[in-house]
Amino acid sequence: MAHHVTKSGFAALADRLNRFPQGAPPTKLLFRILGMLMDEKEAELLSQLPVKPFTAEKAARIWDIPTAEAQKVLDRLADRAILLDIDKDGAPTYVLPPPMAGFFEFSLMRTRGDIDQKVLSELFYEYMNVEEDFIRELFTDGETQLGRTFVHEPVLPENNGLHVLDYERASEVIRTAKHRAVGICYCRHKMHHMDKACSAPMDICMTFGNPAYSLERHGFARRVDAAEGLDLLQQAWDNNLVQFGENVRERVSFICNCCGCCCEAMIAARRFGMLHPVHTTNYLPEVDEEKCNGCVQCSQVCPVEAIGRVSANDPKRPRRQKARVNEDICLGCGLCVKVCDRDAIRLREREKRVITPLDSTHRAVIMAIERGKLQHLIFDNQALYSHRAMAAILGVVLKLPPIKQALASEQVKSRYLEAMIRRVRN
Repeated sequence: MAHHVTKSGFAALADRLNRFPQGAPPTKLLFRILGMLMDEKEAELLSQLPVKPFTAEKAARIWDIPTAEAQKVLDRLADRAILLDIDKDGAPTYVLPPPMAGFFEFSLMRTRGDIDQKVLSELFYEYMNVEEDFIRELFTDGETQLGRTFVHEPVLPENNGLHVLDYERASEVIRTAKHRAVGICYCRHKMHHMDKACSAPMDICMTFGNPAYSLERHGFARRVDAAEGLDLLQQAWDNNLVQFGENVRERVSFICNCCGCCCEAMIAARRFGMLHPVHTTNYLPEVDEEKCNGCVQCSQVCPVEAIGRVSANDPKRPRRQKARVNEDICLGCGLCVKVCDRDAIRLREREKRVITPLDSTHRAVIMAIERGKLQHLIFDNQALYSHRAMAAILGVVLKLPPIKQALASEQVKSRYLEAMIRRVRN
C-alpha cells in the first residue's frame, strides 16, 4: 500500500509539473530525483497547488488544513528551494518553479548535507544526458525557447554600425536588477560529482529579482551589489564563458555563465543545433579570409562547435586552411572574435532580427501556445485565474499573429477569447 501511495504521489506531481510550458517527462529516474528532494506526502501536497502564485491561505483551503499548518509546510519547502517565496505587500506569496530553470538547479546551487549530492548529480546526469527526453522537450519543442544568448560585450566595436540594444547586454541586466544574487553553477557542480567538471569558476550563477530575493533568504545564493555582479561578469568574460539568460527583454530572472563542456544549454545547442534549442544573439561572426590563417583558436573556443576549417583554395599554399562559420547553429556570442589574434573575425548583424519576448508572461503564453498547453496557464484543477492574470494572458494573445491566435483559441475553446480576437482584427 505504501509503495502504491508513493508512486501515485510522484506521478501526480509529475503531471502537475507538465502543466508548465516546459515540463518533465515522467520516468523512473524522475521519480527517484523527486524522492531525493522531498518525501511522498510533500509530493502529494505539491501536486495539488495551482500553476499561478498562491498564498498560505489558498494552500490551506486546497489541502483542507489550518492556515498556520499550511504556512509551516510551505516554509519548509521554501527552505529547500523547492518553492520560491516572494514578499508581496508584506505577506509571503509562493510559487512552485518548473524543474528547469527552477528547483532542479536550486538543489545544487549550494553545498548541502541534507541530501547526497553525488547520487543526485548522477541521477540528473542520467535523466538529462542519457535518457535525453527531458532535455529534448525542454530545449526543442516549439519555436520560442526558455533561454537566449547574450553577446560578448568586450568585442563589440564602437563605430562599425552595429545596433546593440540594452536588453542584449548582460551588464545592463546586472546594473538595473532590483535584487542580485550569485550561487554555485548547477551544471559544473553536477559534473564535479561526475568527475567531469572543467576548471571554469563555479560560484558564478546569477539570479535577479524575486528569485534572487528568495534564494538569498534561504541560503542558496549570496546577495551581491551591482559592482560585484559586474566583477563576476568580467570574470566570466576572462574565462571565455557564454552568458545564457532568460529569454525576455524585461525583468530577466537568471543569467548563467556557461562553458561548452558542462552546461546543459550548450550541450543541447551542440546536440540539437539544427532545432534551435537556444535563441541566438542578433549577430554573426564574419571571417576575413585574407587575414585568417586557419589557426583553430576560434573553433577551440566555440561552445557549440559552429566553426570548423576548410581549404583556403590557395594554389600557392595548397595546405592552407581557413575558418568557416556554420551560421545555422552559431549562437552569435562573439567569443571567436575575442580569441582571434589576427583580427580576422568581426561581428555583423543578422539579416533578420531575433524576436525576444517582452517579459515572462509574454514568453510563457507563446511557449504554452506552441506546446499545446495554454489552457494550463488559464485554468488548472483548482480555480480560474484571477481577472488580472487573465487580462495579462489575453493581452499577449491578442497581439500575436493570426496563426498563433487560432492555436490559442483551439486549445482554450473559449467563445470569449474568440470574440476578443475578432474584435481586435476588425
